[in-house]
Formats: sequence, C-alpha cells, structure tokens
Amino acid sequence: MIDAPRTTIVPQPTIALGADHAGYPLKARIQALLEAEGYAVLDFGTNGSERVDYPDFAVKVAEAVGDGAARFGVLICGTGIGMSIAANRDPRIRCALAHDATAARLGRAHNDANILALGARNTGEDEALDVVHAFLTTDFEGGRHAPRVTKLGVSKLNKHQTERA
Repeated sequence: MIDAPRTTIVPQPTIALGADHAGYPLKARIQALLEAEGYAVLDFGTNGSERVDYPDFAVKVAEAVGDGAARFGVLICGTGIGMSIAANRDPRIRCALAHDATAARLGRAHNDANILALGARNTGEDEALDVVHAFLTTDFEGGRHAPRVTKLGVSKLNKHQTERA
C-alpha cells in the first residue's frame, strides 16, 4: 500500500488591527477581508465614529507585534501619518506608511516592516485592501537589506530609549 502524500497546512499569521475614528470604517472592511482569508485578527479598536486619540491604538498594536502576540499589524487613521509616528516610537517596530501596493511590498521586502499604516482619507477602499494584501504576502528579502534593518535596531537611533530606561 502506498501512502498518500501529506499536505501540511500552514496557518495564517495573527494580525493586530487598530484605528481611530477616521479609520474605523476601513478597519472593519480590512478585518472582514482578513478573517475571510483565514487570518486570526486581534482587534484593538476603535469600534465606532466617536472621536478618539490615535496614539492609544498605535501603542496597543505596536505592543502586540513587539511582544509576539501578532506577526503583523495594520493601523488606520485619517492620513496614516500619526499612526506611523506613534507606532515607530517602539524600537521593536518598523511601521511603513503606504498608499499603494508597491510601497507596501517594498516596505516588507527591503525594510522588513512589521506594521502597515494606512490613511483612510487618502487611500480608497479597494486600493487599501490591495495594499494590505501586498504587505501581508511579501517576504523580507534579506541580503543587502538585512544589515540596514539591523542598524535600525542597534544604532544611535535608539540611544535615547536606552538612556531613559
């Protein structure tokens, strides 16, 4: 009797999501897409249109990614700028702001970005879904990019973090 080949099912990574009031509607669409594709989602809010402060959500997603509870994060605010600034304050995070799929791919391939920031006011819904898909399906290339990414974690960029500790 010949054994049938075994298929290994590789689970999708866990994704941490966060948004402020401007990004909430897009976050809901992204969450639905991710869950339909088999991703586990950690939803850190917000879950409505009431005004909230974006740093509160960026910190939660950055902590989830930095602590290993999620492999990647997606943050959405009006422009994506505030979320990316807030997330990048954590030295374990490399948050890339991307408005198109090319930027998202390069953020992963060249910079090993672990969080994607999106602007709900300047990225259409269909485009945003393409950006998320590109980000999550692109691997870090390593090679010539690896030493550069390593420098982000050990350089003088983090000098002030260590001095405060």
